[in-house]
Amino acid sequence: MGIAASELRRYVIRPTLIYLGRQHPGAEAFLLAVAASQSALGAALDTQRGHGLYGISDARHYQLWDGYLAKDPELASLVRGLASQHAFLTGPDLELTVNLRYSTAIAWMMVEASRLTLPAETDVKRMARIWRRIFQPQGRLQDFMTAWQTTVRPLYQGEPAIL
Repeated sequence: MGIAASELRRYVIRPTLIYLGRQHPGAEAFLLAVAASQSALGAALDTQRGHGLYGISDARHYQLWDGYLAKDPELASLVRGLASQHAFLTGPDLELTVNLRYSTAIAWMMVEASRLTLPAETDVKRMARIWRRIFQPQGRLQDFMTAWQTTVRPLYQGEPAIL
């Protein structure tokens, strides 16, 4: 059993994007669908594919820090501010698993680093292509689109999201 989609959006994704100054149309919905497709909203937080809600691998995590965040010290400091004081130094990848706001920030930074533009929220197939390119290169578009339909769409229609 994972996290309720409405609570993940309200208490984790939205505040993290606001903290980062990255409010973007569709960003909340995209990240919610990524979490649904990668970890069933937290039902599986640590798998062979990766860590946390967004299934981020160790290699992708380090690549983001070394290739993107290191080039912007102010942004890096902002993201690092979400990590635990001591745990980050001894096990940065564990932060992806246990720290929801940190993993959300890293997931969004992966989107930013890709330089891909999110389409309108209604263009689920294009969002699925972005998900596959950034988070799941071997993934099936249908997996993302199903996660979107069962998790995201109901939230925006006022229905409870159930996986």
